[in-house]
Amino acid sequence: MEMIYGIKDRPGFGKVLLFALQQLLAIMAATIAVPAIVGHGLTASAALFGAGVGTFVYLLFTKSSSPVFLGSSFAFIGSMFSAFGGAASVAVGYWGLIIGAVMAGLVYVAIAIAVKCCGVNWIDRLMPPVIIGPTVSIIGLSLSSNAIGDLMKSSVEGGSTYVALICGLVTLAVTMLCSNYGKKIGRLIPFILGILAGYLAASVFALIGHLTSNPALVIINYSALLEVKSFFAVPKFAFVLGGIEGLKSITPAYLLTVFAAYVPVAFVVFAEHLADHKNLSAIVGVDLLKTPGLTRTLLGDGVGTIISTAFGGCPNTTYGESIGCVAITRNASTVSIWGCALLCILFSLISPLVAFLETIPNCVMGGVCITLYGFIAVSGFKMFQKVDLNSTKNLFVASVIFITGVGGMVLKIGAVEIRTVACALILGILTNLMLSGKTESEGSQEN
Repeated sequence: MEMIYGIKDRPGFGKVLLFALQQLLAIMAATIAVPAIVGHGLTASAALFGAGVGTFVYLLFTKSSSPVFLGSSFAFIGSMFSAFGGAASVAVGYWGLIIGAVMAGLVYVAIAIAVKCCGVNWIDRLMPPVIIGPTVSIIGLSLSSNAIGDLMKSSVEGGSTYVALICGLVTLAVTMLCSNYGKKIGRLIPFILGILAGYLAASVFALIGHLTSNPALVIINYSALLEVKSFFAVPKFAFVLGGIEGLKSITPAYLLTVFAAYVPVAFVVFAEHLADHKNLSAIVGVDLLKTPGLTRTLLGDGVGTIISTAFGGCPNTTYGESIGCVAITRNASTVSIWGCALLCILFSLISPLVAFLETIPNCVMGGVCITLYGFIAVSGFKMFQKVDLNSTKNLFVASVIFITGVGGMVLKIGAVEIRTVACALILGILTNLMLSGKTESEGSQEN
């Protein structure tokens, strides 16, 4: 895919601001969803601050050569519950989040050292296109139910599903029209225009609903804006919430619990890290596993997760929404990612802005995510379009990945949850290894 702005290009200040805001809107819903799910005092503002700081760290390690945003990871939600569940008090749990992130980050550092010593060619042999292509597609397809669920979801109890659907489809239509027919800047910020259109449609329905006393038309919840008490507010950081007493209450048994909850998941998220960077490499036309290199991306992701968790409480991961944004807008400039990270930090300190982001209806974000997740899925199809699917081996490998991925296979081993993408990738690799006993000529045709 030909980029309008390459990785090292520097758009003008006004464009960078718009591109950064667009990236923020793309990643915002998922980033603030994790603290909302986990609870225990974790906040959206802290999650935004942590994601911004974590992305800064990633960009520094990768020398601004990889247009990736790091946001709150859903894979670690079970681990975060374990950190609180095994604690003598909630305060200990906050330190458990940080200690767990350090353990997970060290897994990334260890793998990065191994890659530095052994190179990345083994990755290409372990995960040829017949594996990585379907796995990338599964990243998008596995999220499709989330997009459709949000598309038809009102943010207010009693709101009409059909009104939500209309607003979500307005968002989708405006996003697609701007991306295809927009002129100049309009074509580069389709998500901003789509979200604004959907938000406006939801607001019009809400106004009519209030005037006619018809609650079914009200699908947007403004309560977050109404509850704002100050303009500036410092987020509640995890290390502050834990306090000195929480740190003193940590026991060896608790550390073992956190270790068992976080370390296995880190290996799973490593697989997603690989798939995301392979996907983005195909989109931007640069092999990011070689430039800036997998060692740097892993170090950036691992250390970024540690620092992010200390502030926001949520471990970070590479975001498919951000990659989808790069694909659709054809803007790979890392300056935009720097801008997005900075906006995350600034917005987290301004209460009305955080509140406004929280009022964006689910259906509006669902309309946007249809395109984001769809582009990820299609880019995966493109990655293995040259694979010989007349080969029985390749058919089995791709079939295992697609069916386990689309079927939503998830494994829970104690407190550890192996999510869909990781399950599909692991089974695909095992299938490929099991059926690899073929002639050299057949193997060359397949991979």
